[in-house]
Amino acid sequence: MACWLLKTEPDSFSLDDLAARPGGVEPWDGVRNYQARNFLRDELREGDEVFIYHSSCAVPAV
Repeated sequence: MACWLLKTEPDSFSLDDLAARPGGVEPWDGVRNYQARNFLRDELREGDEVFIYHSSCAVPAV
């Protein structure tokens, strides 16, 4: 099992948005960095541990 740190802007997609999705699942699109896109596409697997980092908010947190 791998661990991943994924960064989002809460204005674009927040943890509340993820929780509102059926099954807590949502495709991750719009990744502009090719290396990051390749890691998401080729390496991230079901069962891996994922931390979500929000930076542009009043209280940045993981």
